[in-house]
Amino acid sequence: MDVLKEITPLSPEDCFMVIQRARYGFAYPLHVHPEFELNFLENAEGAIRIVEESVEEIGDLDLMLVAGGTKHAYSNHRCVFHNVKEVTIQFNASIFDSLINKRPLKMIKHLFENARRGIVFSPGVIQNVSARLKTLTNEANNSFLNLMVFMEVLNELAQDEAARPLNAANNSTGFSGIDVDRLETIMFYLQQNYQKSITLADVASLINMSEASLNRFLKKWTGKTFIDNLNDIRISEATNRLLDTSDTVAEVCYKSGFNNLSHFNRIFKKRKGVTPTEYREQHIQTRFRFSYLNVKKDK
Repeated sequence: MDVLKEITPLSPEDCFMVIQRARYGFAYPLHVHPEFELNFLENAEGAIRIVEESVEEIGDLDLMLVAGGTKHAYSNHRCVFHNVKEVTIQFNASIFDSLINKRPLKMIKHLFENARRGIVFSPGVIQNVSARLKTLTNEANNSFLNLMVFMEVLNELAQDEAARPLNAANNSTGFSGIDVDRLETIMFYLQQNYQKSITLADVASLINMSEASLNRFLKKWTGKTFIDNLNDIRISEATNRLLDTSDTVAEVCYKSGFNNLSHFNRIFKKRKGVTPTEYREQHIQTRFRFSYLNVKKDK
């Protein structure tokens, strides 16, 4: 299947690049880039993490390190998308070239070598480093301090005895290599084409399955039918558009892949418990209150 080749904003002058954001859904197709990536997620329980042939449902906190060239992705699955916090750090291991073989960095070198299979860290260590990860920024005036904090985090991760490399085959979930390839192909296609009219037959033909077999496959590995998985992606896109754009509800409906406004309202309320209009109003009020409190606090 096709794998997206991501071009990161990391420049030769940067030690690392930090992206922090609040998420209301996942839309990460299978992709690859030459940089190492450390990805922290909070409040993302129920999402699926894919690293090469490893496919796992994640818990409330997740911290993963992958080496450059490692295929990885995330899928909505059962995540409810309420206030998901994400910190992504991308860096080139070459920043340590002159030091990586020195004794103080021996464990970090071993960490980087294991990252080619992907590494997931233990809950206790994630708790210990999460606050420091959230302090990292791209601000030039704090670049030295940020680098020191980042080095501290890497050192602590390298000492995590309960960290777990993600093997080529994920025996804990029962996924075979063929199953992983099929699931990746399906999810990639849905994420790339959700705005279009997609039928069960369209997707079944991609992986040489009958329509009935495809639905059984998805039900087995995601717990949802084809249309439920497709609607997950569309509702995720709709929530992002409701919060991050000034599009009308009708525009959000059609840009998210739904072709009927009443159907969109019905599906959205079933998933979120409120209508799209109510959802937007509630979150705007929450953001206003949060901003207001921060302003008062600063005064």
